[in-house]
Amino acid sequence: MTALEGRVAVITGAGRGIGREHALLFAAEGARVVVNDLGGSNSGEGTDAGPAHEVVAEIRAAGGTAVANTENVATWHGAKSLVQQAIDEFGRLDVVVNNAGILRDCFIPTMAESDWDAVIAVHLKGHFSVLRHAAEYWKAQSKGGDQPNASVINTASGSGTTIPNAGQANYGSAKAAIAALTLVAADELERYGVRVNAIAPIARTRLTLATPGMGVLMAEPDDDDEVDLFSPANIAPLVAYLATEKCPITGHVYAVQGGAISQLAGWHDVETIETDGLWQIDDIARRLPS
Repeated sequence: MTALEGRVAVITGAGRGIGREHALLFAAEGARVVVNDLGGSNSGEGTDAGPAHEVVAEIRAAGGTAVANTENVATWHGAKSLVQQAIDEFGRLDVVVNNAGILRDCFIPTMAESDWDAVIAVHLKGHFSVLRHAAEYWKAQSKGGDQPNASVINTASGSGTTIPNAGQANYGSAKAAIAALTLVAADELERYGVRVNAIAPIARTRLTLATPGMGVLMAEPDDDDEVDLFSPANIAPLVAYLATEKCPITGHVYAVQGGAISQLAGWHDVETIETDGLWQIDDIARRLPS
């Protein structure tokens, strides 16, 4: 298991759920891992250093290499410190997996400003902040004649790409923006030797189980011999592949759930109306696709 041998990876939100499985698999495949987790609740409240350190202890017990980081990636300073820790501890940075997230589901008429701000901060600003500081490092490497072979994997969601969920205006908006950020970053950073992709995962985690109806969909198998397709561990292999040196892929968003991986496409023309003159309201009303 050496697909990531020699790679140095930062993984946010890696104390539990999908992020934890990323960290365990990356370490098992030879990567040196910075395990970041603030240790907050589902809604982003509070802190707990335990989860990040527990994952590091598990990795080390299995013979892997990892260090813990409990910075808040929703802050500029926290994200910068995280990236710098990887460089200081291991001498380089090759992979960023942006995974940290929270939920504050609420319908629009009753959503508090703090619920909007907190979700946008953790998801969208958290993704951008870590990406930005890592990109600064990789750009300097490239300009200095040491072209990186780096990879970023962001975490979008079907809530923001394919199946908008009522009650998740904040979360869905952040995840849609992360998908767009991924495409822009892939275009910008390719010149510096950086590939950028995103996943939209569905797996059994504390966040998905807090979403009504999801627990039934992703229940653990009754039979010990049955394959657990919705285990968070079933998401990590795609992310690990995207992080390898030999992977050529950039600028893609993949839905991954159960036994399926699907490449997603963004907004595209479905039907077009045209005119030779100036638009008129009545003409638009008669012809506009509905």
